[in-house]
Amino acid sequence: MRVRVMVGTAADSADKLSYSAAVRQLAHAQKPGLGVPAYTRWVNRRMAKYVAALAYRWGLTPNMVSVISAAISAVGITVLVLIRPTWWSGVAAAVLFAFGYLLDSADGQVARLTGRSGPAGEWVDHVVDAIRIPAIHLAVMVGIFRSAGLPDWTLVLPILYCLQAVGLFMSQILAEQLSKFHGLAVTAPGTGRRQSFVLIPTDTGTFCWLFVAWGNPQLFLWLYAAMLVVNSAHAAISMRRKYKKLLQIGSPTAG
Repeated sequence: MRVRVMVGTAADSADKLSYSAAVRQLAHAQKPGLGVPAYTRWVNRRMAKYVAALAYRWGLTPNMVSVISAAISAVGITVLVLIRPTWWSGVAAAVLFAFGYLLDSADGQVARLTGRSGPAGEWVDHVVDAIRIPAIHLAVMVGIFRSAGLPDWTLVLPILYCLQAVGLFMSQILAEQLSKFHGLAVTAPGTGRRQSFVLIPTDTGTFCWLFVAWGNPQLFLWLYAAMLVVNSAHAAISMRRKYKKLLQIGSPTAG
């Protein structure tokens, strides 16, 4: 068994694409951009193909990339929790979160290059996101608590944002899986560029760079609260659309 693995590894190494060939292949295998927020669509996914090609050349598996993404985000969360809000800690957290998000896009692209995509990898990716999303908002709550001069009611903001983000994440994942299970088409909302720009406030990448304002707690809270309001409205619209679509399941007029 061990000899077979070693021979297979040597063959895989010999057949491996060059870095430039991997980048070109990924450029033609990007996910559809319809309904995807602008930063994710034109910045994160495009940059991710270069990171994915590098990870592929280094022999990293998609799961390894997911774990590295989680670890980098964990460092950013640690910065928010252990260091009082300053301009440099905010910039550091923003860069770490943005790079973690970049790797979160790269793991799927590595899977496409290596042909290792599957339910197990998808499960790992979702579990990482399910932990990372609430952890960042809980870290914000700790940072607010440690900031001098902020009223106690501001602690409610990260709690609400955490609930909204987790609820939307669960809604998206469950609706997608239920649609596939019952044979409903999974279509992306939106029609083009305008939709992508409209969705900028809901973009995970936008949220990552929001922490540049972390050193000014009052400014950060205003921006954070504004994004909470916009994202809550977007979540309500998204959940309503998914609910209406899932009502087709078992309906006499469905199909």
